[in-house]
Amino acid sequence: MTERSSLLSLSRRRLLITTSVAAGAALVASATRFAQAADAPREGGDITFLIDSLGDTWIPNNSAISSFQGHIWGHVTDKLLYVDQDGKVSPWLVERWEQNDKATEFTLHLKSGVTFSDGAPLDAAAVVANLDIWYAGRKNEGINPIGLFPKTYDHAEAVDAGTVKVFFKKPTLGFIPTLGYHGSILISPKSIALPAAEQADLSKTAGSGPFVVESWKEGDHVTLVKRKDYNWGPQAVGHTGPAFLDSITYKLVSEPSLRVASVQSGQADIAYNASPQELKSLKDEGFTIATPRYLGFVNGWAVNTKLAPYDDVKVRQALQAGINRQEIIDTVYTPDWKLATSFIQSNVPGATDHSDLLSYNPEKAEKLLDEAGWAKGADGIRSKDGKPLVLTIHSNPYLATSKSVDELIAQQLGKIGWKVAIRAYDVVTFGEKVKFGGAAVPTYEVTRSFIDAGTVASILTNANNGENWFALDDRDTKLNELRDKIAGAGSIDERKPLLDDLQQYVLDQGYFIPRTQIVQRIYVQSPKLKGEVYNGVAYASYYTASLVG
Repeated sequence: MTERSSLLSLSRRRLLITTSVAAGAALVASATRFAQAADAPREGGDITFLIDSLGDTWIPNNSAISSFQGHIWGHVTDKLLYVDQDGKVSPWLVERWEQNDKATEFTLHLKSGVTFSDGAPLDAAAVVANLDIWYAGRKNEGINPIGLFPKTYDHAEAVDAGTVKVFFKKPTLGFIPTLGYHGSILISPKSIALPAAEQADLSKTAGSGPFVVESWKEGDHVTLVKRKDYNWGPQAVGHTGPAFLDSITYKLVSEPSLRVASVQSGQADIAYNASPQELKSLKDEGFTIATPRYLGFVNGWAVNTKLAPYDDVKVRQALQAGINRQEIIDTVYTPDWKLATSFIQSNVPGATDHSDLLSYNPEKAEKLLDEAGWAKGADGIRSKDGKPLVLTIHSNPYLATSKSVDELIAQQLGKIGWKVAIRAYDVVTFGEKVKFGGAAVPTYEVTRSFIDAGTVASILTNANNGENWFALDDRDTKLNELRDKIAGAGSIDERKPLLDDLQQYVLDQGYFIPRTQIVQRIYVQSPKLKGEVYNGVAYASYYTASLVG
């Protein structure tokens, strides 16, 4: 914080000199100049961002979609396209593109003069190398594919240094938006060629972004410094040249109250994942509070249909009706949070309103459980064939409020006859023990962003290496039919009613149990920091930010 103090002192000295020189000028002209200077971003300054985890690996493919490492990757790498909070797609490193009528072939025209921080050109060959590893990864080395990159990808070709042609096995309308997904980060071909063990060393991965890694220490911090020759930012954010800030330090502080207290005392600039209950008082104190919603799934549960009793549609439907979602917002959150109206966020293009399927109706839930043969005992717990109605919930460590929501839902379901157990793990242990469709995982809590709703159907089942969220395999023919029709749609208009049918069906079958629309990333920020931008997956970019005052 010493550097910032000297910067602020310098700013005050400059202001005094300016005031002295302007003393003889007209008052109106002086005020105008002052207002213009106050509005302009200021060069220089160092900020500190306090974060609750820095994950367990820096392999780009494995960590780019993390709610933690994603912040760093968003500053040291670029994307081919930019997607804003409303899902609008605009050029970035791809200046323009074309596609054929079937949405099976796309031509990308690249911005010229872009380079990675290791000096390599970001040309067509580099883009092809990135597309290939996003699709396939190198699984034998532990380098994963990017989960939401289209499984229909066939190959890409470098037509010339500035042109890439991309081919798909089937219509893939979601390809262009997915180029703005936070997993689709561009890294140097030299970095891609490194073995996994070297890719895990953050200092060895070169991106083309506005910042580069100056230093990092496992479990402690990552410090980024601005790249002075950067000149290819997205037009959508209103700035294309070098960043205004000199550096960003991401510092690991696990305790939420300590993160917030550090911002309150001026020792840091941003606290990530504060408690929602603190937000009103912090806003009243003058701190900037941001609760952006990302494009993606709502916060909710993917239900394991292979695990009894959740193989019974009536039990799943009872679970759907037995949750009081308004009480979750009223108790755990603030009015910044919104009720779920589907299993995808309402700001996603293609989302439709199915609130009627998500109404709190404990009487309906009780009736469904009675019909399914689950009778209430003297202790209030339901049982069938001598076995209690049990639900084990694994709280999601990526969402600070997850355990509080789980505890409230446990009370709600307990009144209906469930016996609920809650288990909480840290990020690493959760990743090892809790999987979609795991033998001891009846419900998997989802907090997942995506850019295009057309990618949703492919990951719900096991088609084309999908993630098979509900452990259905190929057992549900209607879901499979909807998936295939959505994947094969040649236009947005053709796809829209199919997406509506998919949302209706998944919710009615109780495959997905929404809790609330997701605000996964909560930011408490010093009022001296201005100009940050939040993208379509709710990451704060400080590329356009500057310190004032």
